[in-house]
Amino acid sequence: MSTEAATSEASTDLDPRALTIENVERTLDELRPYLMADGGNVEVVEIDGPIVKVRLQGACGSCPSSTMTLKMGIERKLREAIPEVSEVVQVL
Repeated sequence: MSTEAATSEASTDLDPRALTIENVERTLDELRPYLMADGGNVEVVEIDGPIVKVRLQGACGSCPSSTMTLKMGIERKLREAIPEVSEVVQVL
């Protein structure tokens, strides 16, 4: 593979994603193995403008660290991948 092709391929991975349900799910799929390892998961409930509403499931829903998981894990990762995301909120 040429250097130009490698650079082009790498930059595609770094390009920001659009705020769509598919891209949110794709980004969350990168986090799910970590959540599932602790007996939890995350479900996208809706996208309301720049706000992504999620439901933490399983052990994550009742875990005392759920706020930290939501803000420092899920929200941070979504905002890095999809700059349009302004906030991630948990719904019950």
